[in-house]
Amino acid sequence: MKVSIEKQSDGSYIAYNTTGEKVQLIGTGETVKEAKEDFFNSIEEVKGDYIERNSDVPPELTEDVDFHFDISSLFEYYKIFNVSALGRYLGINPGLMRQYKKGDTPISDAQLEKIENGIHRLAHELATLSLV
Repeated sequence: MKVSIEKQSDGSYIAYNTTGEKVQLIGTGETVKEAKEDFFNSIEEVKGDYIERNSDVPPELTEDVDFHFDISSLFEYYKIFNVSALGRYLGINPGLMRQYKKGDTPISDAQLEKIENGIHRLAHELATLSLV
């Protein structure tokens, strides 16, 4: 199941499924972690309702969850990232990256793709390095 996590205008976070025809699930919280936990709680509550009614549980309630983050949520959840340093690594102005993190500046699809590809490149580099 694909789930989007986004920062809301009040500073809280929402997680909601973008796939699945039978159920719409939502989780909210003051942090991304709380929103994810609330989302998983929603899955369990809805599954319990289906089981209690002796109904077939929709397959999306048993699928692995694939989270998709907006920029603000990504940096809130993965605090290990230094936004400015990541911007330099990606070739994006660090000040602009901080604005993306705060949600103050709209981000184009091309820029999102550049950031995502850069993070994947970094992950690959980290996964293949060896320490001596």
